[in-house]
Amino acid sequence: MNPVARLLSLGRNFGFAVVLLVVLLAINLILSPGRFQPGSWGALVGLAAPLIGAAIASTPVILAGRGGIDISVGPLMGFVNALTIQVLFLGTGISSPPVLVPAALLVGALVGAANGFLATIVRIQPIVATLGTYLILTGVTLTILPAPIGPAPAWLKALSGPLSMLPLAAMFIVWWLVRRTPYYDQLMAVGSDDRAAYTAGVDVTRVRFIAYIMTGILGGCAGLMLTALIGSADPNIGPTYTLIAIAAVALGGVSLAGGRGGVAGAAIGAIDIFLLQSVLTTFNVSTFVLQIAYGAILVLAVMLTALQERLAMGRR
Repeated sequence: MNPVARLLSLGRNFGFAVVLLVVLLAINLILSPGRFQPGSWGALVGLAAPLIGAAIASTPVILAGRGGIDISVGPLMGFVNALTIQVLFLGTGISSPPVLVPAALLVGALVGAANGFLATIVRIQPIVATLGTYLILTGVTLTILPAPIGPAPAWLKALSGPLSMLPLAAMFIVWWLVRRTPYYDQLMAVGSDDRAAYTAGVDVTRVRFIAYIMTGILGGCAGLMLTALIGSADPNIGPTYTLIAIAAVALGGVSLAGGRGGVAGAAIGAIDIFLLQSVLTTFNVSTFVLQIAYGAILVLAVMLTALQERLAMGRR
């Protein structure tokens, strides 16, 4: 694809999210000029990192189509947070990154594999399968961690500021590598039209199963970013990322029907929501208003995506 065509494609995928990003950033610069100075952007990225990570993690299964929305990403982040601090760090004294990081990613992969088994092999509706996982992870997390506790290892807390760009960069690099494999084309083909992909010889079940594992691994990484941000373990924070992450994905131009979009759009959508949170917080609005805003964003994003798809079909 030539550069002009690629630029037009990016504009179609998440042009609204970019425009909203510019508008919200300008509003924040006017309302809170001190907080949004360029020198503070590293710290702001640290605050937004868990939401960006949750949005990126939610993307692969959505791209795979067939209603593949994984609502267990938030509880997975909370479970990784509790497991890392309560069980591994405080319980057994393990603080080494070469142990904690692979453990979090392995837990994420296992949760993703369980979701993938239920959704692609047993063929339970994805939202129902992941709702079950949501409830299980929430219950287990509260069992091993009834109340907040801390602290986190020093190296992990250090990732709460500008260094939060490191795990985010790792997630983008992983996705960049995936895009250069035949699997990516299969994923987008399955998400766009699984029957046509199956007819062409694509193993639809395998492609979707791998997508769930990818979501789990990325969710485990997002759980570490959440742990870095709060510097402790809290059983109640993780699930709060579930719906706003999906809203961010939709806002970033990822089609909830599958087959269109990517993690860059999801990340931009997450930044939009973070900036919107900042604006509303400046006006001291209640959490109820924030929930209304999240719902309105999700509905608007889905409507815009549907409109773009209809316009694209009309040009064919």
